[in-house]
Amino acid sequence: MILLFSIVLAISSLLLILLVLMHKGRGGGLSDMFGGGVSSSLGGSSVAERNLDRITVGIAVVWVVCVFALGLLLKVNS
Repeated sequence: MILLFSIVLAISSLLLILLVLMHKGRGGGLSDMFGGGVSSSLGGSSVAERNLDRITVGIAVVWVVCVFALGLLLKVNS
């Protein structure tokens, strides 16, 4: 069970990194340093951006559940 949660945690960690990097910069942060502030915003978010937000939140929830589950399993096993 610990191995399963460890694998899911590793996969969700990589997916979370990829999904966060795919988000469009909102300005005023590190994204401006890398040229994100040059692009013009068309006002409002598109369907693709909203879906990306939902997927990112879903993967983040899976990541948090795996962290808690691994913590409990390792505490019980030691």
